[in-house]
Amino acid sequence: MQKAILTLLCCCLITGSLFAQRLVSDAKIVYKIETPPQADPSFEGGTLTQYMKGYLSRVDIDFKTVHYSYLINSRDETVVTLIDNHGDKYLIRAGKEEYNKELKEYSQVQFKDGTETKQIAGYNCKKAVGKMPDGQTFEVYYTTELMPENKQHNRRFVNLKGMPLQFEIINKNGSRMHVVATKVDLYAVPGSYFDTPKSGYKEISREELQKMGS
Repeated sequence: MQKAILTLLCCCLITGSLFAQRLVSDAKIVYKIETPPQADPSFEGGTLTQYMKGYLSRVDIDFKTVHYSYLINSRDETVVTLIDNHGDKYLIRAGKEEYNKELKEYSQVQFKDGTETKQIAGYNCKKAVGKMPDGQTFEVYYTTELMPENKQHNRRFVNLKGMPLQFEIINKNGSRMHVVATKVDLYAVPGSYFDTPKSGYKEISREELQKMGS
């Protein structure tokens, strides 16, 4: 009898855990970007918006004078980058080879859970430290209440065991930006959000962009 009761309790706990976790296909997550004190004032008050729809994802990064969009297709293994800098608009395509090269690098990032927890945008989150192949580390808070259906929605977190709601971005000069979720919307995101613009942007290569000093 006692064994039967224990088995029932275990089943209830497991079932409760499964129901507490939601597999997310479509979502919009808005983050605020906290820049370091020495950062250019034009980068203050920035936002990062993550859109997800099945194998499609989009990241919009908005600052006062420049806007970046990354259109990621994990089925076709492609990324389209859109840049609007003071009205000068550029489009850069990355194919399968470059996509898989970057994915391989991100797949080497290992996350180690810490003990700290906090609530972000209404979700319980736990802290983890990510270690990159070059040895650099960064902090992330993630929730296990939401599990992205597409693990490559943000390839930096392909090995993370949940949805990142706060994380650090390390800049080339070593400074760090903190990205914190302020709102999570779970709704059917329109497919048009992930369409590549057919006009209005000048298509260039990454090499051309680097020559321009960006």
